Amino acid sequence: MGSVSSMETVRTRVEGALPEIVVVASSEANDRRVEVGKIDSDYIEQWLGLLSPVEESRLVEIRRWIAETHKEKMPNDMHLLRFLRARDFNVEKTREMLHSSLLWRKQHQLDKLLHVYKPHPVIMDYFPGCWHYHDKEGRPLYVLRLGQMDFKGLLRAVGEDDILRNVLATCEEGLQRCEKATKMLSKPISSWTGLVDLEGLSIRHLWRPGIRVLLRMIEVVEANYPETMGRLLIVRAPRVFPILWTLVSSFIDENTRNKFLIYGGNDYQGPGGLTDYIDTCYIPDFLDADSQCDMPPGGIIPKSLYMPQEEQELTFAPPLETDSIYHTANIFRGAPYEVVIPVIEAGTVITWDFDVIKGDCQFALMKTKRPVDYDVIKQNSHQHNHHAHYGAPSSSTIGNVMDRPLLVLGIDAYNAESPLVLRDGDSIQGSHVAGSISTYVLQWKYKEPAKAARSSSAHGPAFDFPLLQHKCKVMYYYELLKSHDFRGSMTSLQSCQSGFSSLSLNTTVSDHSANASSLPSASSCSSR
Repeated sequence: MGSVSSMETVRTRVEGALPEIVVVASSEANDRRVEVGKIDSDYIEQWLGLLSPVEESRLVEIRRWIAETHKEKMPNDMHLLRFLRARDFNVEKTREMLHSSLLWRKQHQLDKLLHVYKPHPVIMDYFPGCWHYHDKEGRPLYVLRLGQMDFKGLLRAVGEDDILRNVLATCEEGLQRCEKATKMLSKPISSWTGLVDLEGLSIRHLWRPGIRVLLRMIEVVEANYPETMGRLLIVRAPRVFPILWTLVSSFIDENTRNKFLIYGGNDYQGPGGLTDYIDTCYIPDFLDADSQCDMPPGGIIPKSLYMPQEEQELTFAPPLETDSIYHTANIFRGAPYEVVIPVIEAGTVITWDFDVIKGDCQFALMKTKRPVDYDVIKQNSHQHNHHAHYGAPSSSTIGNVMDRPLLVLGIDAYNAESPLVLRDGDSIQGSHVAGSISTYVLQWKYKEPAKAARSSSAHGPAFDFPLLQHKCKVMYYYELLKSHDFRGSMTSLQSCQSGFSSLSLNTTVSDHSANASSLPSASSCSSR
């Protein structure tokens, strides 16, 4: 029995696919927004604040642009304004910044972070930071006793990944607190205030690996949470502080640096000090006030809590890479990238989600006509492909399988779905229902640009070194679902593992999707 095809391919520009938790406006705000090209004055006053005619027109422009590729839900205007302000309301630069940030959020599933993140016990006991009421303008207030933090000990005990996740979870919670404050105060609160106590800061805090990690974290936050720091109050700055400031200040955006207020010694207690910005009843107790902060005191972390040395060495790998469900593939001319997927149960739904990060490519889903000997495939892969990547135990990621004598398209296999030609920046989601037990191959091939192809045919083969630099790069994820776990539409595809539900996309349905409505849908997901 042939496979029942229910493919729905969702094709959009990546820039238009916005994560739900951060950018989807609240229902109350959405009710006030009547048209994409029009903004209600009362809505502006409550949710956005004063905007000049030029700023309002730029917001309308980027909203109209997003509406063209983001049909289901309009993004949160407050979120868009943060990025617009970070790029001085230059729409093109804002699109570029959003593109990179949203791709990063998708790759690392930031929309789910607050639901799944559990701080490491060492962070719970030794990280001296917490949210603490609000400042006089209603901004959420975050307090950090940086001088009491053993950054070297934290790195040795938990690693960079856990520290960064804690920072990102703090930022995600800050966004939620801003929205709650906006609703409560009926005025726009789009940023928070930081209060950093440097008492105890010394030369030990200038540990080079720690500074390097700190700079990476600043870079991540600046790129993905722009204009969220409304004010930073730094108190009890010691003599060593100028050295630290010299090291990190150049990595902080100028707009953000202008929001720093630095107090040495007890200057924070005098005129122009903390009481100008924070009500006395909310100033923390460790600054000779009465408000108790619910945070660990910090201090030196015992070496007995450090990770083994071999694990510590792994913490210097790129952060957040180990737990991402997405894989990155480099595609070379003449060397397709393929994922071989055995389907052992009829009715299984193969789903995929990928972004073309660089270059153009052709994507195809193929089905073999005969059983596949995986030992032979692996041997063939080792002989002919130096870019193979092995995924989950249920499948093998193989290069050049379809282009070798092992499997020949049209003889040993056929296209289960029509191949798609994809351009740099495209984002694709799709599905296929396997009607019988078989083996499938997801394949990405480098696609020569039309102009280059004509030039090559006219003047002979281009002189190229295809293995020295990849021609195309994709970030992909695939999943096998039982039919009752599949919701039947790629615009609402959800599973216990995938992050597809965080996207609302402009869809174009392939000719093979006619049977999609016949798929049963799941009512809930156990992980949500």
